[in-house]
Amino acid sequence: MSDLAKEKAARLLKKRGSLSSLGSHEVRAKEAFAKTKDSISTVSYMEEPGHHDDIPRPAVQMENTYQLRPARRFPVLTVKDILKDVLTSYLQEEKYEPELCRQMTKTISEVVKARVKDLMIPRYKIIVIISIGQIRDQNMRMGSRCLWDETNDNFSSHTFKNSSLFATATVYGVYFE
Repeated sequence: MSDLAKEKAARLLKKRGSLSSLGSHEVRAKEAFAKTKDSISTVSYMEEPGHHDDIPRPAVQMENTYQLRPARRFPVLTVKDILKDVLTSYLQEEKYEPELCRQMTKTISEVVKARVKDLMIPRYKIIVIISIGQIRDQNMRMGSRCLWDETNDNFSSHTFKNSSLFATATVYGVYFE
């Protein structure tokens, strides 16, 4: 990732109040002014392989609740409003730049996930997928497949477009029995 793109992403994220999507190695590299070549990943971010094995987690014993249905359903319309609000506020004035959009997908997914979790929907796992692309003379189709219980699980999706980019956001709410 070029230094100029990192600085622009850091300024934008500071302005919006979030630095969490800049990786700690990127922040340290920027502070030390070390010239290292970062690997660029366009896939959704997860923990680096092997790091979760270093720290053993204590086994959690949970009691059976025998609750087979959710007390409260996944609020599709409320989540759609959250998606619309977040995508519009973060991307309204932005131009498409690959490095900046890579950081923005991480930031937007964290913000959406936090806002959906603030709704406190018990026993639902929240999965957020954000895709940002450049608008040119092309078509694109996106699809997803899931194995789920259609009586309890649900999703919400929103698409945003401005003059130079498009963004598609999908939030899945999967009931955890």
